[in-house]
Amino acid sequence: QVQLVESGGGSVQAGGSLRLSCAASGYTSPSYCYCMAWFRQAPGKEREGVAAIDTIGGSTYYVDSVKGRFTISKNNAETLYLQMNSLKPEDTAMYYCAAYPVVCGSRKASEYNYWGQGTQVTVSS
Repeated sequence: QVQLVESGGGSVQAGGSLRLSCAASGYTSPSYCYCMAWFRQAPGKEREGVAAIDTIGGSTYYVDSVKGRFTISKNNAETLYLQMNSLKPEDTAMYYCAAYPVVCGSRKASEYNYWGQGTQVTVSS
């Protein structure tokens, strides 16, 4: 089992920044956290894969709408981050971190085995 706890959400004005964190615990092997991702879900919309990281291959993957504005990273203490700059109202959503996908680097929600409870991000214009 892997427990994931997100933090760092909040309300900001358009153009502002937030940094989300996701602390992982309870895993029996660090391999559970080699591949992780951030997703978001706005009311009435599908859960969307925002960014994914492959810490073994050293690759990151982003949805087009956040490229150049968001950065996913992970430290050795198994904490996942999402630095969000130049925020837009359309970034408003509940943000979730996820771990241990079927395919490392995937941005498909169905391929992830472990999920956090989410942290709300609200961007006002």
